[in-house]
Amino acid sequence: MEYQQVKEAILEYAALGADQLKADPKVREVFASFKALLNSGEVRAAEPAGNGWTVNQWVKQGILVGMRLGVLVESSVDAGAVGGFSFIDKDTYPLRRFGIGDNVRIVPGGSSVRDGAWLAPSVVMMPPSYVNVGGWVDEGTMIDSHVLVGSCAQVGRKVHLSAGVQVGGVLEPVGAMPVIIEDEVMVGGNCGIYEGTIVRKRAVIGTGVILNGSTPVYDLVNDTILRKTAESPLVIPEGAVVVAGSRKVKGDFAAEHGLSIYTPLIVKYRDERTDSATALESALR
Repeated sequence: MEYQQVKEAILEYAALGADQLKADPKVREVFASFKALLNSGEVRAAEPAGNGWTVNQWVKQGILVGMRLGVLVESSVDAGAVGGFSFIDKDTYPLRRFGIGDNVRIVPGGSSVRDGAWLAPSVVMMPPSYVNVGGWVDEGTMIDSHVLVGSCAQVGRKVHLSAGVQVGGVLEPVGAMPVIIEDEVMVGGNCGIYEGTIVRKRAVIGTGVILNGSTPVYDLVNDTILRKTAESPLVIPEGAVVVAGSRKVKGDFAAEHGLSIYTPLIVKYRDERTDSATALESALR
């Protein structure tokens, strides 16, 4: 089916309940075409629009259609053997299979990609790591060990997601912005990026930094405070270098006990020294 046909059908099915979807055999055909578009990267949950990003609500609606449409099935790996694995999930979202022609490296050791996610050529996944449905990962990106790329998260070109990074997912509410990590961003180990945060090109997120909609980011270079608002998500500026910091908590009790609270700090913007320290190794891709 063509893109526009799939979109129109998904918008129609989005209002139907699970029983109605399962009763119509055509829904499975449409959903298969929808997943094929996700797997090819032709459709995505959010995409660049001018200087910002726009959410494609119908894509997330399509993913939720698949959740309602699916039935539980068992899929096993060496289930009869000692130490075999047994998995139970919706039949509409099996693990995605890759071939040599995809030019994606998934290093042995427990990684998996859910069907309906896009990994571009030259992406590398180190074990164990996971990419959920609707995830979109562009060329040359390194997904290191113990990394989660959540549902609908958008990750750009030549990004390095270091070991233990959590990139939050979002399916509800349908119109919510997913996490966006733009091109050439370096994310240090054990970072968490959540709640529709946008990290602009070439930013560096230092080890252990947590970015979400509740915690303000203090830009020490420009003497400003960056926050999520009702109209826009938290946005980390292009080339910003963010590290984990703290600030004093107000109040007599806090002062008495010397209390402070975690907060991310922008301590500089990228320069030649930063570039040399974060240079990617092409031989690994």
